[in-house]
Amino acid sequence: MSGDRYLISDQNALYFLTFTVVGWIDVFTRKEYRLDIVNSLNYCIQSKGLTVYSWCVMSNHLHLIIRANEGYRLSDIIRDFKKFTAKQILDRIENEPESRRDWMLNQFRFAGRNLKRITNFKFWKDDNHAIELSSGMIAARMDYIHQNPVKAMIVEEPEHYLFSSARDYSGVKGLVNIVFI
Repeated sequence: MSGDRYLISDQNALYFLTFTVVGWIDVFTRKEYRLDIVNSLNYCIQSKGLTVYSWCVMSNHLHLIIRANEGYRLSDIIRDFKKFTAKQILDRIENEPESRRDWMLNQFRFAGRNLKRITNFKFWKDDNHAIELSSGMIAARMDYIHQNPVKAMIVEEPEHYLFSSARDYSGVKGLVNIVFI
């Protein structure tokens, strides 16, 4: 089995992670899917021992700076988050108006076709690009996260992007209950 879940050696350390949709499919162009990510992050914060310091949802991936609180395992939180969000978003794609439904479902089915643990669709790539952060790396990674929508020309300033913690760091309450570094 592949994936960076094995590279998370310290389950309570601070990590920079990227969760990517298989095939880099632009799923998060619809606000409902982005809100599913937001709501799931807030649930993990409230109920699963997750602390989020920085985040940003782009069209086909999610960047995070996170850690698991003492008594919790980051690998378990990531597993549950990815499993739940994949199921929820795939259910929306199947049952709500979606102009790209057939194409996306075919892509997700194709991505999971040779994996025994996948019964129907594969939504997330296995690896998380996990990088354990030292104190000297945090500011650069946070800037990278917050600049993503600017570099993609979605917004002119990072704090203008609703689906990012840049809002919190600029003094505006954001959508995810972050903790400031």
